[in-house]
Amino acid sequence: MSLSAADSMHIVGGSTSRKLAGELSQSIGGSISEVEVSRFPDDECYVRIHDRLEGENVVVVQTAWPDTSIVELMLLLDAVRDLNPSSVTTVVPYFGYARQDKRFNEGEPISARALARMIQSQSDKFITVDVHAPSVIDWFDRIPAQNVSAHAEIGKFLKRSGVEMVLSPDEGRWENAKRVAKVVECEADFLVKERVNGETVRMAPKSLDSAGRKVAIVDDIISTGGTIVKASEQLRKQGAARIIAVCTHGVFASNAIPRLKAACDEVHSTDTIENPTTAITVAPEVARAITDAAETPKAT
Repeated sequence: MSLSAADSMHIVGGSTSRKLAGELSQSIGGSISEVEVSRFPDDECYVRIHDRLEGENVVVVQTAWPDTSIVELMLLLDAVRDLNPSSVTTVVPYFGYARQDKRFNEGEPISARALARMIQSQSDKFITVDVHAPSVIDWFDRIPAQNVSAHAEIGKFLKRSGVEMVLSPDEGRWENAKRVAKVVECEADFLVKERVNGETVRMAPKSLDSAGRKVAIVDDIISTGGTIVKASEQLRKQGAARIIAVCTHGVFASNAIPRLKAACDEVHSTDTIENPTTAITVAPEVARAITDAAETPKAT
């Protein structure tokens, strides 16, 4: 059955992706399934899906971070399978463990592969958003898998905000900044970053045409926020009128949000990880990936 048949599509939203599940329902016209998620006294997870899903196309939406969300995702997929759907599309907006996409030392797991193996064992199709290492998609070797981009939606948001320049915090992500800038219809540039260790970075001085302009620093993931803070300091020195930090995935570890708000005028993220800075939905891009699927394999 074609996934474009939205009237027979049911969306199962996990506890970390309820907002995105709702936005996705509006984008594709599917119905939201009633999902119960709770914790036992020993903190083990309990899930229950209250709708009948036999013969239906089901979309399970759940971010795979932190670890408790991964367990919830696997329980949701198991519960969905037992309800005999026609197909299961698993949407993992933020794919945790994507940074461990290779083995660095003997005896280590390839964590991204391990997660991919678990997910595809219960899925007919997989979709994620701006995965940190695109090679992760290759680990889904038994089902169709797709990495969609949030750049267009971020660009639309920044264009409405009147942004005049888009920056990448380093040269490695410059192509992403250029994609966002194309939507905004402004110029893009990058800063020169030197990473000292896992938490410390330096920004080499670089002359930018940012004086008196509204500038957006765009990254795929903001974790501790150290890179963005340093980039903001450089822009302040060069006279930027207003600085906006924007990312697809707002991890915001180690008290990052207060640090970022002290350094930037605005901090925004998408709903791949729902948090107080969420202002952009990736639902249109995810919906397009779902409805563009011409055929969906039969669930087994």
